[in-house]
Amino acid sequence: MTTTTSTSPPVRAGSGPWQLARAELRRRTSVKLSLVVVAFFALLTVAAPLIGSLGGWGPEEFDKSAVDPYLGGLPIGPLGGVSAEHWLGVEPVTGRDLFSRVVHGGQVSLLIAFSATAIVLVAGTAAGIAAGYFGGRTDTVLSRLMDLTMSFPSLIFMIAMMSVARDVNRTLLMTVVIGLFGWPGIARVVRGQTLSLKHREYVDAARVGGSGPLRILARDILPGVAGPVIAYTTLIIPGMIATEAALSYLGVGVRPPTPSWGQMIAESVAYYDTDPMYFLVPSLCLFLTVLAFTLLGDALRDILDPRGSGS
Repeated sequence: MTTTTSTSPPVRAGSGPWQLARAELRRRTSVKLSLVVVAFFALLTVAAPLIGSLGGWGPEEFDKSAVDPYLGGLPIGPLGGVSAEHWLGVEPVTGRDLFSRVVHGGQVSLLIAFSATAIVLVAGTAAGIAAGYFGGRTDTVLSRLMDLTMSFPSLIFMIAMMSVARDVNRTLLMTVVIGLFGWPGIARVVRGQTLSLKHREYVDAARVGGSGPLRILARDILPGVAGPVIAYTTLIIPGMIATEAALSYLGVGVRPPTPSWGQMIAESVAYYDTDPMYFLVPSLCLFLTVLAFTLLGDALRDILDPRGSGS
């Protein structure tokens, strides 16, 4: 008689939800690959000046010797001018180093996405907890504000705001505008979770014991909503990245000479048939980043908030 053994590592009795989540994430190959990609681009965001300087070119330096003026400024050499001097080739006409532009463009794109996500996380969590815990008029006002914000044509408003704003910090403005329309979704998730937690026994015990609302919210309610919030936050980051890229692609986002992935993709469309590398490099970076965060967010949602996964 033969016995079969499980290939998955045993889960120790008494393991908490976060230990179980880590154990489950370790078993998923897609999550491991996603974490590698996310860590790489996070490092890119933090150390962009250092990484970009490895190629020996700045993001705004022109290299006219790398393009052929008699062929409309197309890069000299194969694959868009890929060489020992220009690792990913150069931009047509200008000859700017594509590696340096992509690295610095990634810093701008991801910085906007992460900062906007932070605004959404703080505002949405605070509004959701307040609406769910206090109820009554507070819940009514905040819920109507969520409905109003979600029903507003956000993309049109973003385009209008970015078009009329002139002498302002474009990065800061994009961060605020994108974050302004993202908070209601997470607020609704947190509100529903708070409604199910505020009548739990340990919350009633804390209330009877004399704990004030702020103490209860910080010590009892907030840890209970942390799992769904983390899962939801990971899922909205790809949307933030795509929104920034879309606005820059439409010409109302980051302005030249400051690079961003969306702006580079917009500029490369005119050369997709004669210099496909110029189009493929920023597009591939954008695709990998969005895919990695999406896979990671799906896994976290399934583990930390299984009721919201629809399974």
